[in-house]
Amino acid sequence: MQEDNKLSPVPLVAPAARKSRQARVVWGDRVVAVGGDAPVRIQSMTNTDTVDAIETAIQVKELAQAGSEMVRITVNTPEAAAAVPYIREQLDRMGENVPLVGDFHYNGHRLLTEFPDCAKALSKYRINPGNVGKGDKKDKQFGQMIEAAIQYDKAVRIGVNWGSLDQELLAELMDENSHRSAPWDGRQVMYEALITSAISSAQRAEQMGLDGNQIILSCKVSGVQDLIAVYRGLSARCDYALHLGLTEAGMGTKGTVASAAALSILLQEGIGDTIRVSLTPQPGEARTQEVVVASEILQALGMRSFVPSVTACPGCGRTTSTTFQELAKDIDEHLRSQMPVWRVKYPGVEKMKVAVMGCIVNGPGESKHADIGISLPGTGESPAAPVFIDGEKAMTLRGDRIAQEFHDIVQAYVERRYGAAKV
Repeated sequence: MQEDNKLSPVPLVAPAARKSRQARVVWGDRVVAVGGDAPVRIQSMTNTDTVDAIETAIQVKELAQAGSEMVRITVNTPEAAAAVPYIREQLDRMGENVPLVGDFHYNGHRLLTEFPDCAKALSKYRINPGNVGKGDKKDKQFGQMIEAAIQYDKAVRIGVNWGSLDQELLAELMDENSHRSAPWDGRQVMYEALITSAISSAQRAEQMGLDGNQIILSCKVSGVQDLIAVYRGLSARCDYALHLGLTEAGMGTKGTVASAAALSILLQEGIGDTIRVSLTPQPGEARTQEVVVASEILQALGMRSFVPSVTACPGCGRTTSTTFQELAKDIDEHLRSQMPVWRVKYPGVEKMKVAVMGCIVNGPGESKHADIGISLPGTGESPAAPVFIDGEKAMTLRGDRIAQEFHDIVQAYVERRYGAAKV
């Protein structure tokens, strides 16, 4: 064994610092800073028919209350564009000032020009360079959208997707590649096309007069390794704020794991300023699930805190009872459901740590490390559940009402500790 004076401490690990410019996405008195030293922001998108202003406004509010700091809506027809101001009006009436992002493809130039109230009600425009027009029309129609952003002082996301990549640019780059002495792999040419399309479009927008600080770029693909490669290249070649996300992450655990794998690597490297987890909802699943996953990625990386975290053991042969599983689930759901109110009423509560453990092996230790924790009795253990508060054993619960009593103890702890923070 080495002598103490020859040991060096294990280095602390933290995400690398981001180096992007800072954009501002604004609605009323709500300013969401994106990039620079601002927190990594969560974005989501509705799947309602935008023409239905009431249904869309309700879903936008649900997503915002779940933690989405910007919500994108589809603006694809004159009817949808006409509905946008009413969606904004409904949200304002509900006291929800989350910024709206308009998702435009093919006819955005016309909709932003013909429906100025739509252009004003949105806080950001999403433009896909591959879908703004072809040939001579491309530059003109792209320019019309940028002119609207300049006129109404809006941020712009120039979002390139490899499913709708500019085919003229791709053909040009493939032709260049064929003349190289050592041609690139076809996938590398695709990467280059994505990055070139995004950066050249941003530069064109700046040349037209759009503030470069109001530009956010994305190059979205559906493969984990492809996303990592593209964003490393994009980040190395520009300092625009970047939006991350797999363009079609998929359903259930596949979409969740793929998104977490790709986004975590990039965020740890200091790449990314806004994120979206594009999950296909399972039948009957709330649209807000994608927001929950996005927030958990950021919280797991230690980059942000959104809801109190619940530590619970996986269970083993020592925990044949499901009591701790049920209590952990109940506490987790209760904490999440309370956050829209607690976020305002109890500042700092989102950083609280709760432990719900199933037996004596790790239960007391984990509970001591949490702000508040309980170690439930495992199989064959004494029917007693010690509760630890701020690292000290506070009491022992017994009987049939352990779950409800602990629930009440957590509620009282939140009120006592975090209620004082607002005073």
